[in-house]
Amino acid sequence: MSDLFPTGTPQATQASATPTVHRIGAARARADRRRRRRRITALILIPAFIAVLIPFGRNLLDENSNWGRGLFASFAAPPIEDFEGPAEGEVVVTIPAGATGSLIGQILFDAEVVASVAAFNEAFGDNPDAGGIQPGAVRLYRRMPAADAVAMLTLNERMITRITFPENFTQAQIFARIEAQTDIPQSQLDAVLADPSLIGLPPEAEGEIEGWLFPATYDLVFGETAVSLLSSMVTRTVSELERLEVPAEQWRDTIIKASIIEREAPVFRGEGVDDPTLYMRKVSQVIQNRLAINEPLGMDAIDAFYHGRPAHRISPNDLRDATNPWASRVNPGLPPGPIGSASADALYAVVNPEPGPWRWFVTIDLCTRETFFTDSYQQFLVYRQAHREWRAENPTDDC
Repeated sequence: MSDLFPTGTPQATQASATPTVHRIGAARARADRRRRRRRITALILIPAFIAVLIPFGRNLLDENSNWGRGLFASFAAPPIEDFEGPAEGEVVVTIPAGATGSLIGQILFDAEVVASVAAFNEAFGDNPDAGGIQPGAVRLYRRMPAADAVAMLTLNERMITRITFPENFTQAQIFARIEAQTDIPQSQLDAVLADPSLIGLPPEAEGEIEGWLFPATYDLVFGETAVSLLSSMVTRTVSELERLEVPAEQWRDTIIKASIIEREAPVFRGEGVDDPTLYMRKVSQVIQNRLAINEPLGMDAIDAFYHGRPAHRISPNDLRDATNPWASRVNPGLPPGPIGSASADALYAVVNPEPGPWRWFVTIDLCTRETFFTDSYQQFLVYRQAHREWRAENPTDDC
C-alpha cells in the first residue's frame, strides 16, 4: 500500500474532506425541512382558498350575473345593432342589378331602413329566399327589424308601372295615356313638347315627335321621367329602321308611309295565315304605285288624322279643300308628316311591298277587316258600295 500512497498523503486528504461533506449534508437537511413546512402550509391553505373561490367562480362564469357579463363582454364580439320595431314611415329604395347582400344592406342602412349592415347580412344569410331578390324600386319602412326587411325584399314586389301603347296611337293619345297611367307629371310632357330635342329625336325627324314613338309595352320603374320613357320609344323606332337597313335620308318618308299603312291595313295572325303582313305589303305597293304617277293617295286615314274624326264624318268640302295639305283626295304625294305610331310590321311592309298593279283597295268590313285590292276603278266602285252597305248596317262602328 505504501507503493500507492506516498507517506502522509492519504491522511492529509481524508482529514480535509470530512468537514465539507458534513456542511453540505446539513444544508440539505435544512432545505428539506423548509420544503416539508411549505407542503404542510399548502395542504392547509389551498383547500381553504378553493372554498373561498368556488362561489366567486360560479358567479364569474355565469353570463347572467354582473361579474359574468363583464367577463364575457371583454372577450365576446360586440352585439349586432338591430331595430326592434315597430317600423316607421315609408321609404323607397332602389336595388341595382347584380347587387350583393352587403351592398343591399348598405343601401338600406343609408336609407335608415335597418340599424346596421351586419344585422342585414345576418338576416340575409338566415333567409333561404334571399338569393332571389330582384333589382328595382321597392317600398319599405324606416327602422325595420333586418329580418322583416329581407322578407319584404324576397317578395319582389317592385314598383313598376307597365304601360302599353297600341299601334297607330297618335302622339296626343300617347301623352294622354302617360298622364293617366303613370306618375309622370304633365309639366314634364309639356317640357318635351316645348323642346323635342330632349328625347333624342334624330335630325331626320325635323323636330316632329309624331310617328317616332314606337308602339310597345314598357315597364316604368320608380322615378321614371317623361324624357327617359319617350327617349326609349324614339330609340326603339331608330333601332327598327336600322335593323331594316333603311338609309337615314329615307327615315322620315318611311315612317310617314308606315303610319298610313298601320291605319289602313289589317294584320292577320293565326292558323292558316302564311303571311300576316300580306295586306300591309299590298297597301305599301298601292302607295308606291300612286306616288309613281303623282296621283293623290286618297286614303281616309290621312284626312281622319287631320280632322280628328272618321272620314265618313268629314264634309265633302273639307275632303276636297286643296288649300289643306292633308287633303289626301286632291293633293298628290305624301302628307306633311306621320299620322301615328307604326309597328315593326308596318315598317317592314314599306321596305318590302308586295309586287302588284293595284291602285285602289277597300276595307269592306271594319270588324273583320276584310280588304280587297284592284287596279280597276270600276271594281273599286263595287267594293266601295259594299262598304257603304256595311256602314249602313253598322252606323256606330260597334264591333
